[in-house]
Parts: sequence; C-alpha cells; structure tokens
Amino acid sequence: MSVATFRALHHDRPAGDPLVLPGPWDATSARVFADAGFPALATPSRAVTESLGYEDGGLIPPGEMFAAIRRIAGAVDIPVSADVEHGYGLPPCELVERLLDAGVVGCNLEDTAHPGTTLRDAGEQADFLAAVRAAAGEELFVNARIDTFAHGDKETGPAVERGRRYAEAGADCVYPILCPPGALRALADGIGLPVNALALPDGPAPHELGHQGATRVTFGPGLHRRATAALRAIAAELGGAGAPRPEG
Repeated sequence: MSVATFRALHHDRPAGDPLVLPGPWDATSARVFADAGFPALATPSRAVTESLGYEDGGLIPPGEMFAAIRRIAGAVDIPVSADVEHGYGLPPCELVERLLDAGVVGCNLEDTAHPGTTLRDAGEQADFLAAVRAAAGEELFVNARIDTFAHGDKETGPAVERGRRYAEAGADCVYPILCPPGALRALADGIGLPVNALALPDGPAPHELGHQGATRVTFGPGLHRRATAALRAIAAELGGAGAPRPEG
C-alpha cells in the first residue's frame, strides 16, 4: 500500500471511527496485528528499544533501530509508520533515506530533545520538520509529536501554537501526547490537521477518543507491556524459578 493510500486513511473518517494503529515491536507482533485485519501499523520507539535491550530516549544506536524497523515493515504487506523519536541527530536527508530504505511510509518525530528531557524550541523543530518534508517530498507521512503536555503544561494554547508551526512546515498529522481527551477537539480545530491520540489502559477506548476529536489512535508501548504481562503470567503458570527441575 502506498503512502498516498496511508495518507488517505487519515481523512474523511466518521466521528467515532478513528484510524487505529497497533504498535508492533518485532516481526512476529507485526504479523499478528496484520493478520487481525488492521489496515496499517505504527511502531512505538519504547517497545522496540526495550525489546532490543535498550532504554527509550534516543539511546538506541540508530542502525539497530532502523534494522528493527526494516524487519517489521518487511514482515507484513500493509503500510508501517515508524517512531524514530527525535531523529537520532541524523541530518534530515539521511533520516529520510534510512526511513525509505527501511520500507516505511511514515514517521513519528517528537519535539523533545534527547538525550535529556528538554522541549525543543518550536521554531527549531518546525525548521527540522520542513527539512524532512523537503527531503521526502510526498514519500513520507509525517506525524509531528507535540510534547507540551508530557512536560507538564496543562494549557492547550502552547500545543496549538506548536501544531500550527508544524502544519506550516509540512506535517501531515500532529500527536499531542498525553493531551487530555477533552482537549482533542480544540487542538484539531485550532491546528487544522488530523490529531493522533494516545490510548491508555485506564483511558477512553479508541472509538471514544474518535468522538472527542482524534482521527488516529496509537498505543505507545502499551501493547508490548500487555504482552509482557501475559508472558509473566505464563512463566508463573510454569512454576517460575522456584519450580523443581525435572530429572533426566
């Protein structure tokens, strides 16, 4: 499926029917989600990095991240968008080249600067997004993550201001991570782009987020954590480390 088709999935959606994009962390999970009938997938950086033994926050070697993304995208015949955090310090042209080489149709780029937890200047991030757009043309769907809420700002104004800048820079979608669900509509109206909402285990269901203004719903590392919890339950059922070892 082409990037144009992936982009079209974000538009003209009925309220309550957002584009739900599960987050695979390896080839097996990608195939499971594809076999379940989802039209596209979106890798979460934290789940991928943790599955490879790293901490999230730009600490994974870029080569390992792009190799993992390539395996995920190559395992399925539906489009995959990749969370590449802040871009790992790569020049926009190289970042775009690596993404396209990995076989993805989109990317998620956040405005927290790593290493550390500093919110990047909005103008600098807009310039970076514009450079990514210039390098990619229309070959990548760019989801611009807005981290104001993650940094403790409870007001919608700063998120809307950043979102407008990112829209002008060529972003296709904005992702105000940890935005209160009740503020999603205000952001969608104020920015004028599809809005990606994060579904949390104790939060509204995807269709409810859609009614509140989300066009697209992702899960961050949530599905990987649920799978890990299920594996822990299986391990406990098997007896864990305290079980007597069979003889022979």
